[in-house]
Amino acid sequence: MFDDFKIMGKYQRFIGKTKDGERGNAGMNKILTTIVLLCFSNIFMTFAWYGHLKHLNAKPWILAALVSWGIALFEYLLQVPANRIGHQVLNLGQLKILQEVITLSVFVPFAVFYMKENFRMNYLYAGICLLAAVFFIFHK
Repeated sequence: MFDDFKIMGKYQRFIGKTKDGERGNAGMNKILTTIVLLCFSNIFMTFAWYGHLKHLNAKPWILAALVSWGIALFEYLLQVPANRIGHQVLNLGQLKILQEVITLSVFVPFAVFYMKENFRMNYLYAGICLLAAVFFIFHK
């Protein structure tokens, strides 16, 4: 299915052939599984890193750290399998840039809707820079 898909006629789409030589749906399923797991992992990560600023700001820092570690456990229970699955079909650089895109995609709504921060154009500019990073890291 993806073997014939070319970008501008000369670049094969990154999911066309995986690191291990898998083609088509097997590689695509691993990438989608990785994306879904990383999205949920990032929700936990964002709450672990920043949620205490809203809910535990007046509490001792050690309590905030312990609560954050507890939340981060769930992040790691999703992130480790996501990276192991993703690394079967993506190289390390691709996996890292994918993670950064997901992180910003989770962080911006968290900051704006949950933490009630104002939306800033810098978020958009950072997203554009990440799109450029995606292009270059997946460029063959």
